[in-house]
Amino acid sequence: MTEPPASGAQRDILPIASARRTRAVLGELLRPCRVTATAALGALAASAAVSLLTAPLLGRIVDLVVQGGTPDAVTGPVLVLVAVALGQGVAAVLGIAGIARVGESMLATLRERFVAHALGLPLERVEAAGSGDLSSRVTSDVTLVGEAVREAVPEFARAALVVALTLVGLAVLDWRFLLAALLAVPIQALTARWYLRRSAPLYAEQRVIGGAQHQQLLDTVSGAATVRAFGLAAEHRERVRRRSEDVVTAALRVVRLQTGFFGRLNLAEFVGAAAVLATGFVLVRAGAVSVGTATAAALYFINLFNPINQVLFLLDTAQSAAASVARIVGVADLPAEHQPERPARPVDASVRAKELGHRYVAGHDVLDRVNLDVADGEQVVLVGGSGAGKTTLAKLVAGVHRPSRGSVDIGGVQLSEQGPAVLRETIALITQEVHVFAGPLADDLRLARPDATEGELLAALQTVGAREWAESLPAGLDTVVGTGGHPLTVVQAQQIALARLVLADPPLAILDEATAEAGSAGSRVLEAAARRALAGRTALVVAHRLTQAASADRVVVLEAGRVVEQGSHDELVAAGGRYARLWAAWQDAR
Repeated sequence: MTEPPASGAQRDILPIASARRTRAVLGELLRPCRVTATAALGALAASAAVSLLTAPLLGRIVDLVVQGGTPDAVTGPVLVLVAVALGQGVAAVLGIAGIARVGESMLATLRERFVAHALGLPLERVEAAGSGDLSSRVTSDVTLVGEAVREAVPEFARAALVVALTLVGLAVLDWRFLLAALLAVPIQALTARWYLRRSAPLYAEQRVIGGAQHQQLLDTVSGAATVRAFGLAAEHRERVRRRSEDVVTAALRVVRLQTGFFGRLNLAEFVGAAAVLATGFVLVRAGAVSVGTATAAALYFINLFNPINQVLFLLDTAQSAAASVARIVGVADLPAEHQPERPARPVDASVRAKELGHRYVAGHDVLDRVNLDVADGEQVVLVGGSGAGKTTLAKLVAGVHRPSRGSVDIGGVQLSEQGPAVLRETIALITQEVHVFAGPLADDLRLARPDATEGELLAALQTVGAREWAESLPAGLDTVVGTGGHPLTVVQAQQIALARLVLADPPLAILDEATAEAGSAGSRVLEAAARRALAGRTALVVAHRLTQAASADRVVVLEAGRVVEQGSHDELVAAGGRYARLWAAWQDAR
């Protein structure tokens, strides 16, 4: 289990793109879709233009009634109104669908770029930022942008076109109606300016606060055993409380901002409507326009309420989405992990740690002068109390962290001399925090080897004892698992991770308490699966249960960040030292 950062330690969050860079990226993503975007905007413009016929037609009906026309006289305008409604609806559907398609294409490209860079990030960089920062970007931020693309952007475009063309319609009726309607614009402009100046930084801050809360929950829940062992439960509860309080405070600030925003918009509506009605009264009394024309002008302005409010309110969604896009672009713009021109390649999967030391924060050593030699093909189990440094040692060997002191060699080559690709080909790390990706089980397994055949997938599942239940799923390997799919147990999820290990077939495997989340029966199943998955390869195992140590080639006992004993299980039990006492206590507990 990962040792938690010292109290008060600050996370070095992943970068956030500037507004200028975000706009540049969006423009770059839009270029391939310009034709579709133009056609979609044309359809929305047609929809808005057709909708403008509604108010004059209703005004014509009013004039016919005022003039004492027969019921048959209104049949024509009513039929035209029906045609207008149909035409407007068809054009709106085509335009909204086109805009959504463009947005989805842009989002898909950005998402792929984001994932490619996120997967290429040095693990040390992700650890420094905290997995909560990255996971909040790939989940909540991507979700929010997706919702904006599907809903907000098309509606914003349509509403903006309706507003613009309606103002033209008012001018066509009589230019004085347009002047009256424009009396609301200063209030709306000042309201938008007031809102935008406050909302942009507020939404960006809200995203950061949400990511910090996510990270704190991950730190506390995933490190629960360590938190309890060091008596930090009260401190972590307080940290969670503070983070949650920050989230609530930020949400309340957003609510207060939105309340003030809509209050000012209501004032603008009152001023504009009063001005248009007064202008209509004066013009009708003077005989400059008919009652029907004044009615059409009033309807035009009243019909502006929704689109104007929609445009201004969607600025709220736009600001929130822009903050999320900036966080996504910030990761997508990160430079690729350095790849040496000629990366050194290990001759085998042996491990040698020399005078290894590590600290997460200054003055708090987690490991101190650790020496460890693991022969090619040897399986070594790390044993020790919570906080002894087992996970830190495993992650240093895996290349997740760079040691503060000393060095780690894999196959005679220092980790720092290996390129990222070579490192991934050589080492696989499996922890107790296993993720099952949403999608078919076969695709989930092929993450380890994209070209694996169905037979190879079944063979890997057979190795870890999962083939029987996998084939019994409703659609076999094609069954959708993960979020929203067929639920899997903790044991089944861990078996999938072990099957991926078999498919990837790295020469060196590191298991960090990979059976810890299962119950006693589940742990026995996973221990047997792990033994089969590790067969024929070098392995470093952080033990959750000492039965794993009993079957290992060698046991290394850590205490307070140092190696205090090592040898075979039988040798250490016979020696009567620290491991012998741990083994006796384990046997008594069973």
